[in-house]
Amino acid sequence: MSDSLPIPLTSPLTPAQQTTLINLVRRAAKAEILPRFRTMSAGDIGTKTGQYDLVTEADTAAEAMMARGLQQMFPHALVVGEEAVSADNTLRDKIAEAELCFVLDPVDGTWNFANGLPLFGVIVAITRFGKPVLGLLYDPVMDDWIIADEANPTRFVRNIGVERSISVSKGKPLSDMQGYIHLYLLDDSKQAEMAAVLPEFGRTQALRCSCHEYRTLARGGMDFMISGTLNPWDHAAGVLICQQAGGVVAMLDGTDYNAGITEGYVLAAPDDDSWNRLRDRFMFLAS
Repeated sequence: MSDSLPIPLTSPLTPAQQTTLINLVRRAAKAEILPRFRTMSAGDIGTKTGQYDLVTEADTAAEAMMARGLQQMFPHALVVGEEAVSADNTLRDKIAEAELCFVLDPVDGTWNFANGLPLFGVIVAITRFGKPVLGLLYDPVMDDWIIADEANPTRFVRNIGVERSISVSKGKPLSDMQGYIHLYLLDDSKQAEMAAVLPEFGRTQALRCSCHEYRTLARGGMDFMISGTLNPWDHAAGVLICQQAGGVVAMLDGTDYNAGITEGYVLAAPDDDSWNRLRDRFMFLAS
């Protein structure tokens, strides 16, 4: 066993850089997202991979504004946005190779946004070789955010500058747990088996918005989440935020989450015991 001391973790951004990042996201929301909320016509809403995978001008315009700002701040960083990947899927493959990468979801919960539901957000993650090192989950409607990095715990910050630490829920029996299960995003062959499991929990649901699902998990309002749709713009920030709020998040096979992983299931839970019990219950997904 080595006698060397562990290398202390440091924040990927200085406090001033974090403030600049947050202000960039807030400006993009004010300029490109909120003015379009509940003002769009059907012709302003398009689809990508299918009828439920929507895109609007708010998505593309907000991503372009944030990407420009980040490239000015960090000219040597890789910036990967959901809409950019939609146009060029090879960008996603570069995340795991980049020493410094910003992963953006400009309007997470686009279906909610397009249908006038105020449950959407902006997600920004910073990764090093695919490992999340900073996560930001921003709510444009309330203008508040949850943020964490690998050197600091998760904080909930209001727009008036007041912030407080937050933490995940406490462990409990599976029958009392509430969780997010993306049933209709599972492979068709697994949906019926997963549906049969749902009554074993206290309550399960999906918000159609990873930003608010991870925010609720980090604040202890829900107990777990399992997802087999591994878009890095949906998960990288939330994984770190839940971990820094005291939770346990890993792939179902026990490996560490990495934004470069494209297959498998990511499972979030409040502690090791809860994670293991949930893992055992969901192992049928891996068969």
